[in-house]
Amino acid sequence: MPFSLNAAAVWPVLLLLLSNVFMTFAWYGHLKYTSSPLYMAIIASWGIAFFEYCLAVPANRIGHTVYSAAQLKTMQEVITLVVFAGFSVFWLKESLTWNHAIGFCLIAGGAAFVFKG
Repeated sequence: MPFSLNAAAVWPVLLLLLSNVFMTFAWYGHLKYTSSPLYMAIIASWGIAFFEYCLAVPANRIGHTVYSAAQLKTMQEVITLVVFAGFSVFWLKESLTWNHAIGFCLIAGGAAFVFKG
């Protein structure tokens, strides 16, 4: 599919970015609160994930008018890595190493092939 910079091309990126913030907090935010019972982490994560779905589903519905499903999934994975990298540094206070950076870059490089075409 030829690429053009229109609302249907931009909105999915923005919505996927926001949905991944929610997803990352749902999946990993509880790691900062390991003294809380596991069932509380599950319930809180489930509640946060609802908002992730409220953004991801429209992102994919709108995006599929411009991108293929494979491109949308690839975009989501790369966005997930970017959001997770920031989250792990700023929320979990974990360091990113050169190994992480190189690995993420290799994944992003592989993802670029999905958009060749």
